[in-house]
Parts: sequence; C-alpha cells; structure tokens
Amino acid sequence: MPFRVPFVNYPLQYSNLKAEIDGKIQGLLSKGDLYLRDDVINFEKDFAKFIGSKHCVSTNSCTDALFLSLYAEGIGPGDEVITVGHTYIATIASIVLNGAKPILIDVGNDYNMDVEMLEDAVTPKTKAIMPVHLNGRCCDMGKIMKVAKKFELAVVEDAAQAVGAMFNGSKAGSFGLTGGFSFYPAKVLGCYGDGGAVTTNHSTLAERLYLLRDNGEKAKYLTKSSEEAKEKKIYIFGFNSVLDNIQAGVLNVKMKYLSPWLERRRDIARMYNEGLSDLSQVAPPPAPNMSPYYDVYQNYVIRVKASDRERLVKYLENNSVEILVSWRTPNHLQSALKLEHFNLPNTEKISREVLSLPLYPELTDEQVNYVIRVVHNFYKSA
Repeated sequence: MPFRVPFVNYPLQYSNLKAEIDGKIQGLLSKGDLYLRDDVINFEKDFAKFIGSKHCVSTNSCTDALFLSLYAEGIGPGDEVITVGHTYIATIASIVLNGAKPILIDVGNDYNMDVEMLEDAVTPKTKAIMPVHLNGRCCDMGKIMKVAKKFELAVVEDAAQAVGAMFNGSKAGSFGLTGGFSFYPAKVLGCYGDGGAVTTNHSTLAERLYLLRDNGEKAKYLTKSSEEAKEKKIYIFGFNSVLDNIQAGVLNVKMKYLSPWLERRRDIARMYNEGLSDLSQVAPPPAPNMSPYYDVYQNYVIRVKASDRERLVKYLENNSVEILVSWRTPNHLQSALKLEHFNLPNTEKISREVLSLPLYPELTDEQVNYVIRVVHNFYKSA
C-alpha cells in the first residue's frame, strides 16, 4: 500500500541524487571498472578517515565483516564470544559460523549491552566481546574496553547501525580490534544492494583481512611491485567477500552528503522527542547531545505498553504511516537456534514494547508532525 509517510524512501533519495548516481554508474560501466578498482580504493581510504581508523577493508556485507574479524583473530571451536540477544541474527551467526559459542547477556533501556553484566559473563573460554551499537547509539565503550583490557579479550564492534555515532568523541568502529559496518540500502550510509566494511588500527590484521575477503589473493592495489601483481600468488585459503566496485561508486557519491544527513536525522529525532514529550504512555529514545554519546538515529525507537503496541502499529498503518518492529520474537526464543537457556528478561520485555517510527534525511517537517499527530490521536481515542 502507498504510505503518506513511508518508513524509508529509496526512490526519493535516488531522485535527489539521480544526476550524480547515474553519471557515476554509467562512467564505471563504460570503462569496465567493475572489480576492486579506484572506487573501492577511494572508498576504503575515505571511510577509514571518517571513522578515525588506520585501515578500512571493504566486504560484501556487515555479516562477513564480523565473521571475517573473528576468523582473522583465530576465534573458533572451544571459544566463547560475549554479545547480546537484542540484535539482528547476523551478529550471533558470525560467532556460531566460526564454530565459537555465543554467550548472550541482556541489554539496558537504551537497547545496548548492559555493561554491568559483562564481567560476570567472562569465563576462561571467553576470547572476545562483540558489542552491538544499536539504532545509531554507541555502547558504553569506556566500560567495555576496561573489561576487555582486564581479561585480555578482543573487541569486535558490530557497528552496522552506527555509522557516525560517537562515544566520548570517538566514533563507533574505532575502539576495538575491529569494527563491522553495513551499507545495506536502509542504513545511514546505504548502497543499492549490500555492502560492508571492517575498520581496524592493526596493520597485520588488515593485511590478513584483505586476503580473507578475496580468496587468499592480494589485490593489485595492495601489491608492492609489478612482479608481485603479475604473480597471482595465493597466500591463504580465503572467502569471496569483495565489495562490488559499482556499489563502492554509489557510496562515494553518498559520502559527500553523510554529515548533513546525520544532522538531519538528529533534527528529526529532536522533533519527535519534543512532539511526543507530553505523552506519558510513550517512552522515547535518548535525546541528542546527551554527553558522552552522539547518536545518529539509524532508527527512532519508542516504547509503549505491550497491551498497546499492536493496536498502535495497526492505527499508524491505517493512517498511512509505515513502521517497523524489531524484533517481535527475540533471537534466544527462536526455537531453531537452541538458545533458550539464556535468561534475558529485559530483551523479552523490549521485544513486546518497541516500534520504530519513520526517520530518514528526506523526511519533511510536515511528515514528522503528521506522525506525531497520529500518535497523539491514537491515545486520545484509546
């Protein structure tokens, strides 16, 4: 159904950038620049600079960014990785598919890892912590890094939803051993298919990641001599996880607009916070500029009574407002995953109460105010 306020608006963003996007794609196609060419090189350089890391290794998804990070660190069977259950399943899958055991702890009311539970979850088998910066908000990386240092644990940040988010002035993806990012179309910075990246400050690890993402082969732009480039030497067994050069081209166009887009997201969040502040039945996310956090609002998530949630969802949709619920069934209660032994009461409560309102840079003030009115009208009629 057509929505007056869609949850995301891919056609509108494309329309706004049509001349640049079309010119970029046509230029790449006409030159045959399709695989690990200049746009990949330039994107890796610019994204690393934006995050504040020494290296960026582009991949075909954030799932692979997380998987390869653990794999490159040698984490596998017999090892444990601490993460949360309130996340997209790919976070946990990246651990399981490496043969390691996920240890799930609960989240706090900001939907991120409850750091007060972290130290108690560490065992002699723990090798890494995977914090998830959900909804465009950083975890408390000060406390997480303190625990990691105490127990000599690797930190692999799942920053899929947190491009540009900061804690104490440093960006998500710059704290740990690596950071994993997603460029899925609906993300803060999205391409037109799928894409991802690993950021790291560790040069030796970056070299290994470059090999792992391309079947153990070193890309020409990473070789040190023409002879090495010709040799096509295979250094290790690897995977097929290269970022498509056309998608990198799209990301290079969009990178120019990233900073104003982030500010627009924060402006919209302010409007929602102010417009819904008089509704005691609605709990908004943390407001912008709550030091030491700098949130970028990948999603604007509100909490309501579980008894109201599904009725509110239906009311919004009937009034032409598209929303998202993440996630009605928590991962640890998905029977096929065999994770039921984890006790995550706040995760379960959140899953019954949250919904995300539309938020993207092209959203107009008029549309935001309309959503606010619809939410008010629901509670007036309830």
